[in-house]
Amino acid sequence: MLEIKDLRAGIDGKEILKGLSLKVGAGEVHAIMGPNGSGKSTLANVLAGRPSYEVLGGSVTFEGRDLLAMPIEERAREGVFLAMQYPVEIPGVNNIYFLKAALNAMRKHRGEEELDAVEFLQLAREKMKVVELNEQFMNRGVNEGFSGGEKKRNEIFQMAVLDPKLAILDETDSGLDIDALRIVANGVNALRSEHHAVLVITHYQRLLRYLVPDYVHVLANGRIMKSGGKELAEELEQKGYDWIDQEAAAAAR
Repeated sequence: MLEIKDLRAGIDGKEILKGLSLKVGAGEVHAIMGPNGSGKSTLANVLAGRPSYEVLGGSVTFEGRDLLAMPIEERAREGVFLAMQYPVEIPGVNNIYFLKAALNAMRKHRGEEELDAVEFLQLAREKMKVVELNEQFMNRGVNEGFSGGEKKRNEIFQMAVLDPKLAILDETDSGLDIDALRIVANGVNALRSEHHAVLVITHYQRLLRYLVPDYVHVLANGRIMKSGGKELAEELEQKGYDWIDQEAAAAAR
């Protein structure tokens, strides 16, 4: 589904990703872990098409198409979803109308009929149950006045409604208490199927206890330094990240 080859990218003239390569297949959940400044959020933002990030080299294909050539809105319509580390507030924009417009834009792009208000509300109410989000949030501004945990749950609610092919979760677990963490993980697990892929970016192993990945990758110095199964996340929890650098240095000698 997603293939990244030798991706180099950065922001404000600074190169952060320095030749990153990764393949994510349909039905797979991949976790990207790494220390601060390693390039995790840069990867998420480049894949989503944030214009402030500059691609310096390499390629990214999504279902065989050049993802980097797509405008940000086309990536969204094609089924690429980014749950941001710091979800933004959009005062005055009704949460439910915003989401209905986004879903119908995707359906129109796929040649499907748009949902009317009744059909959409029925779908939204079903998905709100998955993330245990109170219906009062439907009529508020997007993330306006939400707590940190409510913003993250709202992001996963949006993901559940939009049903993206590729979901990128950029440190969705940051700032969540244990109950909110479980709820968010349940929402992501509900998306798992042979038709979807999930890329989870996180510092810690605690989210991965609820959202068990098929593959874990360690990102450091702008590259994937090590890959493995879920056991790698447990090893990182015990040892930290320094041993990855030491292992890489030993292999280079």
